[in-house]
Amino acid sequence: MTKYIIRRVLVFFPMLLALTIIVFTIAQLAPGDALTGQQLSDPNIDPEVYEKQREALGLNDPIPIRYGRWIADVAQGDLGNSLVFNGRSVMELIKDRIMNTVYLGVFALFITLVVSIPIGIYSARKPYSLIDYAATGFGFLGLAIPNFFFGLMAIYFLSINLGWFPAQGTLSSPGATGFSGLADRIHHMILPGITLGLAGTATYMRYMRSEVLGVLGSDYIRTARAKGMSERNVLYKHTLRNALLPIVTLMGFEIGVLLGGAVITEQVFQYPGLGTLFLSSVTNRDYPVVMAIAMILGVLVLVGNLVADIMYSVIDPRIRYD
Repeated sequence: MTKYIIRRVLVFFPMLLALTIIVFTIAQLAPGDALTGQQLSDPNIDPEVYEKQREALGLNDPIPIRYGRWIADVAQGDLGNSLVFNGRSVMELIKDRIMNTVYLGVFALFITLVVSIPIGIYSARKPYSLIDYAATGFGFLGLAIPNFFFGLMAIYFLSINLGWFPAQGTLSSPGATGFSGLADRIHHMILPGITLGLAGTATYMRYMRSEVLGVLGSDYIRTARAKGMSERNVLYKHTLRNALLPIVTLMGFEIGVLLGGAVITEQVFQYPGLGTLFLSSVTNRDYPVVMAIAMILGVLVLVGNLVADIMYSVIDPRIRYD
């Protein structure tokens, strides 16, 4: 087990290096930068002053030199300064918002697991029942509806018409602490959390149904039943352990999917997280912020996959023996 984990961790670092190269290259290939946008919006800017600014920021240096300088700074924890947000440190901008996105992602994943796994199990145990058909219809609907459209409908019906949930923000009372502050935050996260977890819930539910059906039809399950084992033990001791294998794998990818989807969801609900910061930075061509957020999301995806691989080996001993 230890050797398997060490191998997976060692593979992590070359992938991280490749991620930095991809993120930096895409940012350099993007049209213009923050200074270009300022020049286009204000034609009265002196071209000589504009060139001096570019030179001072190192934007005229060759790409390999810029990459080397950037990766050296990142290795020291320096993500640079924003070119748009009054020159603020990128790290400060991210610190102000990252926990909001983490809270939203964890909440959406919690909703996904709590809803999808029990429904998937029930649909597998009672195939072609009314609930199974309803779950299948919900699954297709959840995969077909874009997140932003569902979010807009949720705001219109549940927030504007019924007034059950707030339509934007993270807290109604910013100074609230303790249980009241937690309840207020959860109240604000319900609509964006459901919106963000909609597609994942539909996917997990279908996977869970399919896997449980497959395991229930296997030989060792029939043997366990023939020995007189109760259905409860058959389900929880034998079936779920094997049926959860693809779910664990999906959870590693789900981290990236949730955080990537949060970019649109946060914009719809005006939720002050990394998503809204990312879109604002892309619009203003603030590439230091864009690269930093892309790096953070990419690292979280890599870490999620690493954790999923390790958990996979814990659940299925055959993996670590191979």
